[in-house]
Amino acid sequence: MHVTAGSGSPPDHGPCAGIPVDQLEYMRQILDRVGDKWSTLVIAVLDSGPLRYTELQRDIPGISQRMLTRTLQQLCQDGLATRTAYAEVPPRVEYDLTPLGRSLLDIVNALIAWASDHQDEIRAHRAAVNRA
Repeated sequence: MHVTAGSGSPPDHGPCAGIPVDQLEYMRQILDRVGDKWSTLVIAVLDSGPLRYTELQRDIPGISQRMLTRTLQQLCQDGLATRTAYAEVPPRVEYDLTPLGRSLLDIVNALIAWASDHQDEIRAHRAAVNRA
């Protein structure tokens, strides 16, 4: 994208063509959120239905408690997930996808499948570049 600050006009071609300049920053923020590795994995894991925090943490290896908390807060803030607290002893909190979040599942699952299918090829390319 070759839009300079204050240029006042959207790019002539590409995915941002036709998007008003004043909306481009917000579009980038949305893409940052839904394209973030942790958001992608949380959305994919929630495909199976509502889960508790500890279940999410178990099903997403490598995510820290801080990052899971932050990711869930952001997904809820953007209307992609919900947080439901149940008045039980002990208290129970579940996270689930909203219809908006579910609308991302095909894209997220395809991206994860692509990464899985091509990881060996990418690893080989990285190794070749590092050897050069």
